[in-house]
Amino acid sequence: MNKPFEHLVIVTPSDVDDLGHVNNVVYVRYIQEVSAAHWVSRADEVLREKYLWVVLRHEVDYRNPAFLNEEIIGHTWVGEYNGARFDRYVKLTSAKSGKVLTESKTTWCMLDAKTMRPTRITQEVIDMISI
Repeated sequence: MNKPFEHLVIVTPSDVDDLGHVNNVVYVRYIQEVSAAHWVSRADEVLREKYLWVVLRHEVDYRNPAFLNEEIIGHTWVGEYNGARFDRYVKLTSAKSGKVLTESKTTWCMLDAKTMRPTRITQEVIDMISI
């Protein structure tokens, strides 16, 4: 496996719930943010205009809480793909302690941006996101 892509997230006041830590729903937003950052960093403008991604399924394991102003490193890599679908893994860790905050597996579907219909993932896309 290649080295995972990394993206920094900083916890803001609106991310924190009544319990004083990052809300579970916000972690899902972080997962999507890290995933999108990976796509934008790898895909050129032509590919970004040609294809869109939608989530079919999120599986998230919550390990440890994160708190206001904490720096979180999102690590992501891709897994199996079939047709228009592929699995993406995201692990969120505390930049300070190294503790794992969440581990997730998300199934994504690639869409043709013009027709908004699922489209087979090309080898070009696989090669681009796997580096």
